[in-house]
Amino acid sequence: MGTLRRAGLAALAVAPFGLAYRFALVYRARAGYPRRQPPRITPAELGLPYESTVVRSGGLDLPAWFIPARGGAPGPGVVLVHGWESARDRTLPMAVFLHAAGFHCLTFDVRGHGANPAEELPISAGEFGSDALAGFVALLERPEVTVGAISGHSMGAIGAILAGAADARVAAVVSTSAPADPYRLTRQTFKLARLPFPDPIAYPLAWLTTRVYLKPRGHVVQEIDATVGIARYGGPILLAHGADDRVVPASHMARLAKAARAARADKQPPADVRTLLVEGGQHSWLYEDQGYRREVASFLATELHGPLTAAEAGAIAAATPSDRIPDGEVAFAAVTENPGGLRTLARVARPGATQPAIRDEGPVATATGEPGT
Repeated sequence: MGTLRRAGLAALAVAPFGLAYRFALVYRARAGYPRRQPPRITPAELGLPYESTVVRSGGLDLPAWFIPARGGAPGPGVVLVHGWESARDRTLPMAVFLHAAGFHCLTFDVRGHGANPAEELPISAGEFGSDALAGFVALLERPEVTVGAISGHSMGAIGAILAGAADARVAAVVSTSAPADPYRLTRQTFKLARLPFPDPIAYPLAWLTTRVYLKPRGHVVQEIDATVGIARYGGPILLAHGADDRVVPASHMARLAKAARAARADKQPPADVRTLLVEGGQHSWLYEDQGYRREVASFLATELHGPLTAAEAGAIAAATPSDRIPDGEVAFAAVTENPGGLRTLARVARPGATQPAIRDEGPVATATGEPGT
């Protein structure tokens, strides 16, 4: 009886982990592969000069556009990094006002997005970070560019922060609507999918799910964490967020700003950490707000030392209309729209439920950290 009792207790202990692990595998299969949205327009359709080029990243040639300002005269440039399930044409409204303010721009399709082929492994902030860094290197290789910054949106904003942390030549970062860390992002997708997990379940489930998600590419959570990255990046940063963002709540910006300021507290003088909360702003399209355009352009003019004064660049950017491209990016569509998407994930707990084809790569390592909070 004692042996049977111990076996029964062991089975009860293992069963919840087995269900959670199966959930994590299905989550990765459904949420790890973005729907590609090939560019629908070119810079020329918005009156911008451009050159088609590529960004070389990890053996991939990522399609890109270089948009020269001021007739190609030497000066500062900005890499524009789009978000999840987006493409380089969705960054063109940013290029419109930055070009008007005198900045060269380079924008590209992150791997697995835009005109790139689909990836065989799931895409995370790690890929956005490595591709953003490659884009920055390509920008600096341009003879027109004397100094460079990176501006990213959402997942692209994490990429911008990680790239800034990896290369001391990044003179400034503009982070718009960035998730603070992988655990919070995973828990937020649970909420967006209206999965009814109470916190005692959601926290450890997000911890496990995040690690399962990252395992195929061998990422370590801390290495793709925006809060960790922003502490490592010692340069100036502008954090912008919409007050009404329902995809990534504005509390994420507050957490990032706190980490950045704490890491710079012992530097004299500390690099500038600016925050901008756009009243009424959603997750996307903050560039439609004049105050956002003014702040971004004036910040970059200050930190890149031109080509115009901060006041001049800000005034020009604010006066330059920048409207969204029709049929813009869909935030985390696997969560909110796909039939059979994440809203059905809770069904994996049902014995005998039909599951999608997934690869079980064995138990995920759990010795590298504690559940996020």
